[in-house]
Amino acid sequence: MANRAARGDEADYVVVGSGSSGAAIAGRLAESGASVIVLEAGKTDERLLVKKPGLVGPMHAVPQLKKPFDWGYYSVPQKHVLDRRMPVPRGKVVGGSSSINGMVYVRGNRANFDSWAAEGNKGWDADSVNAAYKRLEDFEDGESEFRGAGGPIRVTRNKTPQEGTLQFLQATADAIGCEILDDYNAGSQEGVSRMQQNAADGLRYSASRGYIHHLAPATLQVRSGVLAKKVLIENGRAAGVEVVDANGGRRILRAGKEVILSAGFVGSAQLLMLSGIGHAEHLKEHGIDVVADLPVGDNLHDHMFHALTFRASSSKNKGTPPYFARGLVSELMRPGTTFLANSVFEAVAFLKTSQAAEVPDLQLHLLPWAYVTPNQDAPIRHDVDKRPALTVLTTLIYPKSRGTLRLASADPTAAPLIDFQYLSDPADLEVLGEGSEMVREIFASGAFNGSIKEELHPGKALRGQELRDAILNRATSVYHGVGTCRMGVDELAVVGPDLKVRGVEGLRVCDASIMPSITGGNTNAPAIMIGEMGARLVLSDN
Repeated sequence: MANRAARGDEADYVVVGSGSSGAAIAGRLAESGASVIVLEAGKTDERLLVKKPGLVGPMHAVPQLKKPFDWGYYSVPQKHVLDRRMPVPRGKVVGGSSSINGMVYVRGNRANFDSWAAEGNKGWDADSVNAAYKRLEDFEDGESEFRGAGGPIRVTRNKTPQEGTLQFLQATADAIGCEILDDYNAGSQEGVSRMQQNAADGLRYSASRGYIHHLAPATLQVRSGVLAKKVLIENGRAAGVEVVDANGGRRILRAGKEVILSAGFVGSAQLLMLSGIGHAEHLKEHGIDVVADLPVGDNLHDHMFHALTFRASSSKNKGTPPYFARGLVSELMRPGTTFLANSVFEAVAFLKTSQAAEVPDLQLHLLPWAYVTPNQDAPIRHDVDKRPALTVLTTLIYPKSRGTLRLASADPTAAPLIDFQYLSDPADLEVLGEGSEMVREIFASGAFNGSIKEELHPGKALRGQELRDAILNRATSVYHGVGTCRMGVDELAVVGPDLKVRGVEGLRVCDASIMPSITGGNTNAPAIMIGEMGARLVLSDN
């Protein structure tokens, strides 16, 4: 295909959202020679707080720092977790949520993708998505059967882990009887391992870093500060996107070939509904003409975690402003050499509770710092224990609970109603409870050599049902919402395996909202993979 730049307000493809999937599909389409306009409501990601991996901690801890990068969404009251309204951070910046996340690089379990294929999603099996993962990766160990080299996203391990992190690896292996893995993203996921991160040389490798800034295809235009109002549908076909720019001006950006929604589980579902695609009765309630009656906004689900924090002399980090200030000065003088050159997380484990079937149903994230207690619902700067500590985020990775996303208004600037229905299925609470008890077994291991001084929170006195009751006020989101534009071949699907919206020509959804079921682990890498898969699907049709 010959290179062709976008002409004014028209391009071959208009992509809504520059996040994990959007940057990937836009970059690959433009690399092919097609003209692509990417619409992003947020502003540039070329800022230190985004680019420096370890600053993700202050970004999320200080509301004033977080506000410019986050949509600021909250869930509706969650009736199964004490009616708590819980934060739903979503990146409002070039790179989307890949610019504000913890950079934990997890592909997911191979069984996840084989299950998608078994539901009729041909071409989404483990081997097929493995090829897409290999295309996107530049893994520090080089290419292998399961790993890629030379791709846009650099994947590394922290070269200076805390002593407590290394003790945690051995303690988990000893207490649980699992393997210490060299690479949990290869053939087998079950075990404990040093964490892999999409960061290298002191730089966050967000999707925008890899596919927009570094790939830098000449036919790609990123228009930031632009809010998509709705998809323009003419005679049953998506012809473009109506937008509002930063100055309040309205215009139509036209797509010669396709419109692609990559605005995430919130944005893509909301935009479809604003465009007349969704549950017909719900759209009529908001005065929206129905284009296609589809179950948009159903199948919403997310990972949850419960944090346990232990005072640990083998972790030297301190959660104080002077400690971060000194680290920042050192990092600016010698980039890539301090704790700020890495994600705040250092180890992960994938383990089985008694509820598990064939694959691990529990993920542990190790954080060599103390953590907020009891929860982070309030939009304030929370007090955190400043003593050296280790925290484990005990994570439910296959929730059975399902919720919905619905419009609150036909106003595109109004936040939608996000209802995860967290812990509505009692089995989900049991996994969190049992997983928390497993963490205590790990921290009782002799591998810590006496460095664990006490359980700071929730406190060792809470056990059994009392622990589970406490989890209702302590559990929170891992910010991995998926599923609102489900991929499938039945009447519950919004898009088919080709990511085309059912009943509308020239329109696809390409992001984590299409997941029929959530992947076993952090969802950023799978979302980038979906962008790679989407690009191949689009190019095969055009």
